[in-house]
Amino acid sequence: MPGPLKVTQSLTIPEAELTWRFTRASGPGGQGVNTTDSRVQVWWDVTASQVLTAGQREQILSRLGGRLVAGVLPVTASEQRSQLQNRETAEQRLAQIVAGALAPPPRARRATRATKGSQERRIAQKKRRGTIKKLRRDTSD
Repeated sequence: MPGPLKVTQSLTIPEAELTWRFTRASGPGGQGVNTTDSRVQVWWDVTASQVLTAGQREQILSRLGGRLVAGVLPVTASEQRSQLQNRETAEQRLAQIVAGALAPPPRARRATRATKGSQERRIAQKKRRGTIKKLRRDTSD
């Protein structure tokens, strides 16, 4: 919907920073698929955004580097037959992508040893599997 896009509690992207494009989409829609511009593409220029702090911008650029095209984050939605529903989907996707990039990294996993029981179960499963394969062999030689 037109208006600012709320990403997190502290970050809202103004509508003026979003660029929209509507094109014809392939897929379901019957005869209307050739006449309705239902595919939605939205771009957000991360490098020129006025709502990001320098730290947020750097974090987004480093985490989403593979998705960005010259500093612009593109999102496309064409799953629905309705342009309005595709627009809402694209907005939600953009918000999720940006929120995920700004989220703190998960805690590092502390390596632990495998339990004695899990080792025994693994070995028993390997033996069962080997027995099954041995029964499949041709013993006519």
